[in-house]
Amino acid sequence: MPQQLTLDIRPEQHPTLENFIAGANAELVARLRALAQPKAYDAVYLWGPPGSGRTHLLRAALAAAEAAGRRVVLIAGEEAGAELPCPPGGLLIVDDVDRLDAAAQVALFRAFNSARLAGLALLIAGPAAPLELKLREDLRTRIGQALVYQVKPLSDEEKAATLQSQASQRGLRVEDEVFGYMLRHTARDLPSLMAVLDALDRASLERKRPVTVPLLKEMLNKFNRNPKSS
Repeated sequence: MPQQLTLDIRPEQHPTLENFIAGANAELVARLRALAQPKAYDAVYLWGPPGSGRTHLLRAALAAAEAAGRRVVLIAGEEAGAELPCPPGGLLIVDDVDRLDAAAQVALFRAFNSARLAGLALLIAGPAAPLELKLREDLRTRIGQALVYQVKPLSDEEKAATLQSQASQRGLRVEDEVFGYMLRHTARDLPSLMAVLDALDRASLERKRPVTVPLLKEMLNKFNRNPKSS
């Protein structure tokens, strides 16, 4: 199996629900768009492995809620404490729920219990389905009673189509074999693939060469020899 490579480059694009490539997650994106609107109690739990788009979706929901005028707080699990900010009528977003310590787990359980009366919406995210979370049983039960969505990864065909669309928007002519090579030899999550496309775009301009598999190989080999140069 070929060694996969991740380039330390990040696309300069703020996460929104509009620029998330939904694929099989259209229902989830629609639910988050509704969750961002000022309204009564709701609870959603989404899960998926690193690179699945969980963090993008949470930050996009935060931006959508702010744009809609809904009070919203996003907190990482490892930063949560014994008290959680629960704005009445607002939206509380908790990422990496599996990293909550004992006191924070109690705080989130209390937030679930009071959310309906306070009109508070909850958006929780973690790496696994509720039954697999290593949390206190009462909290895990509450999470399991929420609307649960698995963030489904894009297929290779959807990733390639997305990359081709992005290349076309930049005026880049890229053969399908280039994207096939990328999918076999670089990290397969979309942000990493987009980072590789960014680097290819720059390399093509700097060297005045078309985007081809040989150019991609040269770029990856150079990075592999000197990973900090990127």
